[in-house]
Amino acid sequence: MTSTLLSAKNLSVRFGGLLAVNDVSFDVRQSEVFTLIGPNGAGKTTVFNLISRLYTPTSGTIDYLGPQGMLCLTEQAPQDVAGLGIARTFQNIELFEHATVLHNLLIGCHTQRKTGFWQDLLFTRKTRAAELRAREKAEEVIEFLDLQHHRDALVAGLPYGVRKVVEMARALCTEPKLLLLDEPSSGLNVEETEDMAFWIADIKNDLGITVLMVEHDMTLVSKVSDRVLAMSEGRVLATGTPREVQSDPGVIEAYLGSIEDVSSLHRPASGQGARP
Repeated sequence: MTSTLLSAKNLSVRFGGLLAVNDVSFDVRQSEVFTLIGPNGAGKTTVFNLISRLYTPTSGTIDYLGPQGMLCLTEQAPQDVAGLGIARTFQNIELFEHATVLHNLLIGCHTQRKTGFWQDLLFTRKTRAAELRAREKAEEVIEFLDLQHHRDALVAGLPYGVRKVVEMARALCTEPKLLLLDEPSSGLNVEETEDMAFWIADIKNDLGITVLMVEHDMTLVSKVSDRVLAMSEGRVLATGTPREVQSDPGVIEAYLGSIEDVSSLHRPASGQGARP
């Protein structure tokens, strides 16, 4: 049986009088794509911010299988999360626009550096070896995501869809066990979304990386997700396969406002998806 990589238990977050996340629990298994779906304001990105330690839960815990075994992620400092094997992309792309694609990827590689200040300052043998490993890793990711043509291009001059792939590439350079993708298809056209589905499947199948994703495009969700958790108003509505969750009456009502509109949500994985 596949072991659990991340386990969220009874998570709640309150911002003043707003309960943004309300008693949310779920497990993410190793080597799966687990997707959070729900209408805008459902609390999906807040859950991501809890995992990446941008927020601290009002109550509840997150356990994570780190390099030294299971640990309580909510007790870790935000700056230590990447070193534990967790990487993240953002809905609004966060790249160094006036640096090249290669330099952006090398920045990602530096999260795994083991050299100290004086070693870097004096550019010792250990530092030179670390720089070489970082360059090799960046080139591996460039080849994996077919970014060779853009290697030396400034990010600011790249099309939006390519920048989305570059941000994912930088996250892969941190050598994650768990990759958090925040709306990877946001702003992409149909062809670019199909490419994104291809990359996500390869990240799971070829690299063995577990993917936790927030996504609105139900076509992408159906194509790549092993399991889905649907949220609304900070609460869990349903968990299961994409088809099971899309058929849940509570999910249908949260998306469409009426159980009578069930037929408009039921679509085969190869059809056109609903975007709430």
